[in-house]
Amino acid sequence: MDDGRIAGAATARYARKKETILAAATGILNRQGVRGMTLADVAAAVGLNTTSVTYYYRKKDDLAAACFMRGLERFEAMVEEAAAEGSPAARILKFLDLYLDLNRRVRLGEATPLTSFTEVKALKEPLRESVGGAFTDLFRRVRTFFDDPSLGHLDKRQRTARAHLLMEQVFWSGRWLRRYDIEDYGRVRDRMGDILLNGLHADGRAWAPQLLPDPTPASDDGPGAEGLEWRETFLVAATRLINQRGYRGASVEEISAALNVTKGSFYHHHEDKDALVAECFERTFTVTRRSQLDARALQADCWTQLVSTAAGLTSYQLSEHGPLLRASSLGALPEPLRSEMADGYMRGWQRFASIISDGIADGSIRPIDPSIAAHMINSMLNAAASLGAWVPGLEQDEAAQLFAKPLLTGVLN
Repeated sequence: MDDGRIAGAATARYARKKETILAAATGILNRQGVRGMTLADVAAAVGLNTTSVTYYYRKKDDLAAACFMRGLERFEAMVEEAAAEGSPAARILKFLDLYLDLNRRVRLGEATPLTSFTEVKALKEPLRESVGGAFTDLFRRVRTFFDDPSLGHLDKRQRTARAHLLMEQVFWSGRWLRRYDIEDYGRVRDRMGDILLNGLHADGRAWAPQLLPDPTPASDDGPGAEGLEWRETFLVAATRLINQRGYRGASVEEISAALNVTKGSFYHHHEDKDALVAECFERTFTVTRRSQLDARALQADCWTQLVSTAAGLTSYQLSEHGPLLRASSLGALPEPLRSEMADGYMRGWQRFASIISDGIADGSIRPIDPSIAAHMINSMLNAAASLGAWVPGLEQDEAAQLFAKPLLTGVLN
C-alpha cells in the first residue's frame, strides 16, 4: 500500500472515530447537560480511555460545542432544502417533513441522536458566542421562510416571532413525539402543518381574548405575607437564571448571588438545588392551572376560553412575575422527581386538550387533533419565555398578539 493510500485510510478511521465520539457525546449531553457530561463518560460509551478522547477533543466544552455545531449543521441542511420550496406554506411543510423523517430514522437506529440546544448557554466563552452565532445564523435562515410578497402585511418583528415559533415547535416536538409510533408520523406531520397554517378557530371566530385575573400565587396581607412575598421573589429570580443558563449552568453560588443571599441562606430554605427547581416547577404549574381554570369559568365559548388563557400566559412570561420555568430543566432532574414534574406538565397539557375538545363540540374550534394542538400550545408557551431575546424592546402587552395569536389563528395570517 503506498503512502497516499495509508494516509487516506488513517484519515477515514480518524473521521469514523470522531463521528462515533460525537454521537455518544450527544446522547450524554442531551441527558446530563454540559456540566453533567464528562469525557470519562463519553470514553466509556465508545470503549476508549479518557486520554484517547482528548486526542480528538482536548476539553469537555470543546466536545460539547462540537455536538452543538454538528446538530446545527443537520438543521441547516434541512432549512436549506425547505427554503428552496416556492411558497411560505410549502417551506413550512417541507421543514416539518424533513425533521419528522430524521426523527423517525433516529428512532430506528438509522441516524445518530438529534442534539438538544437547551444547554448552549452553559458553554464557556468564547465557545458560547461561537455556537450562539451559528444558532442565530440558522434562525435568520428560517425567518426567510416568511419572505414572500404574499406576506407583505408582516413586518420584521412579526416574521421574527413566527420564525421563533416555528423553530421551537420543531425542537420541542422531540419531547412529545416519543408518545407516537413512527407509523403515525405522517399523520402527526399533517396535523401539525394544518394547525400552523390554519390555526384552530372555526369560521367567523375572531381573536378576542378576555382579561383574566392575575394567576400569580397570592401573598395575602395576613400573618406571614412578607415571607410569602420574599419566597415569590426568590422563585422568580431563580427561574430566570435557570432559564438563561440551564439547570446545570445555574449553580447554587450564582443563584444565591442573583438573590443577594448567602449560600447558607439558600440551604436554609432549600435542601438542595433539585428542591429549588421542583418548587419553581410547582409554581409554574400553579400559574398555568389558575389561568386555565379562570378561563374555564368565563361565560363564553371554548375558543374564547382557549385564546384567553393562551394570551394571558404568553403575556405573563414578560411580566414582573415571569417567566415560567421552561420544560428543558426536566431532563436534568433525577428520578423519581423528573417523573413527578413531568406529570405536572401533562396535567396542563390535558386541560388544554380538554378545552379544545369541548370547543370542537360547541363549534367554536374547528375539527383538529386536540392532543397535538395542546402539545403545540405548551411548546409556544415554553418558547414565549425567551421571546424577548429575539424581539428586543418587546412590551408585555404586545406578546400575545405577536406570538400566541399566530399559532391559534395561523402563522401566515
